[in-house]
Amino acid sequence: ARATLDFHIQQYVQFPNEIGIFYYRIPGEEKGHITGLVRKEFLTVTGNGKDNLHTLLRKDKRGIMYIRSLENMHRDKLEEVLQPGEKKVVSPYGNHARGALFLDHSHLIDSRLEATVDTFCRRIPDFYFGRLDVRYEDMELLKDGKQFMLIEVNGAGAEPTHMYDPRHSIFFAWKEIIRHWNIMGKISWINHRNGIPYPGLREGIRIFTKESDDAVKLAMMSE
Repeated sequence: ARATLDFHIQQYVQFPNEIGIFYYRIPGEEKGHITGLVRKEFLTVTGNGKDNLHTLLRKDKRGIMYIRSLENMHRDKLEEVLQPGEKKVVSPYGNHARGALFLDHSHLIDSRLEATVDTFCRRIPDFYFGRLDVRYEDMELLKDGKQFMLIEVNGAGAEPTHMYDPRHSIFFAWKEIIRHWNIMGKISWINHRNGIPYPGLREGIRIFTKESDDAVKLAMMSE
């Protein structure tokens, strides 16, 4: 009754780390590929022994952007004062609307990770393209298929979120979007050739309208 946001209830995930993995597999091919890996750095503040959480967030260049939603989320808990050097995660959610920083860690992609991701992606019928959000304990364990949980699967509307690393330029982002559109186009063409129909104009407009409405709702939630 006191909730300030829409919510859903799911199994608690105890793993402390989160990544997004962009995956695709060409229909008919045995092995898939990972095109990008993004690590989610949760919004965190570091104490100085005198300022409370609210003040620390207002001084933080990312925290200040989400101060209204954090005030609604934590309320009186923002009066807490952390000890010098003490760190506290104030938003343990791996999305931009909750202050997470996206860092491109695509250098961690190797054959072990691709084999593990292939294993569970092939369990999803007709899944050839999209981004997986994964919570995990340790990267080496994840590569071995241990101590992780797949918490979200995003399909054709997914973005290659590694492009949001602040170190990347807008030109890098455009290149990644075009690269992934080309991959999706190839998969769509092959699926169509195998008997899967393209959506009609009316269905396309409905999908576009829904995506636009969802984007507006997300922007409102982040305020």
